[in-house]
Amino acid sequence: MVPDRSTIDMDCRMKHTKALTSNRREQPFFRAPCEKRSRSLRLYTPLSILLLLFLWEIAALIVHKELLIPSPSVVLRRLLTLAATDFFWRAIGMTMLRILAGYIIGVLTGILLAVVCYRIRPLRHLFSPLLTVIRATPVASFIILALIWFGSSRVPVFTAFLMVLPVIWSSVLSGLEHADLQLLETAFVFHMSPVKTIRLIYIPALIPQLKAGCLTAIGLAWKAGVAAEVLCVPKNAIGKYLYESKLYLETADTFAWTAAIILLSLMLENLLSFLLSGRLSASQEKKGETRHV
Repeated sequence: MVPDRSTIDMDCRMKHTKALTSNRREQPFFRAPCEKRSRSLRLYTPLSILLLLFLWEIAALIVHKELLIPSPSVVLRRLLTLAATDFFWRAIGMTMLRILAGYIIGVLTGILLAVVCYRIRPLRHLFSPLLTVIRATPVASFIILALIWFGSSRVPVFTAFLMVLPVIWSSVLSGLEHADLQLLETAFVFHMSPVKTIRLIYIPALIPQLKAGCLTAIGLAWKAGVAAEVLCVPKNAIGKYLYESKLYLETADTFAWTAAIILLSLMLENLLSFLLSGRLSASQEKKGETRHV
């Protein structure tokens, strides 16, 4: 059956429209909004910090009591004084060691559990309610239970592990389930080995989800770990000194330790984002090469 002229003209117009759309998407005009947002973020972040410091200074001047709200300059001087002491760096080192230990254990366990649940569907229905309960349970409840079960030095590790596990499990499982079905069918037709299928198809699909999960989990682990230290008061810990500053009404010390916690959290998140960004770009290039093949 020979197609009529109208059908041929319509097909030509559709192809021409698709070509124009693809060419426009490749032009810098369509990338400009992302670049503008990035520049705006770099511009407004320092401004928001300055606004916060300004409001803090105004509040300190209005209250005019360092016991309630010390000024930013007082907190900065106290932070520099603490940074010149040995116990400050020992506390930071031990706190980071505990929280990172729980974080790494949670990431590895979450990845392994997600892979097993992806391969064995009944296990997903078995573990999903349990992880939902972990998400919904207050952190303080886990900390109190961990104080009964473990020693005080292990409570931050256990708490960080519980905060990380559900996030990594859901991220990895989502990444595995969103792997390209066409590529998987092609791998099956051409009898691609399981190792090659994992390396070329599953890992590139998994990396973006895993990056987002890891960045979310590090913030949760850090906050939960410090909160656990405040309640269980282990030796050489940021939470211990934060609790003591509150106990002895040393408000400047409380603000200084809080500032140290925030700075360390931002440092860890930015470092992790930098490390994962290189891996993400490499996986995207590999995914593009796989599509061309």
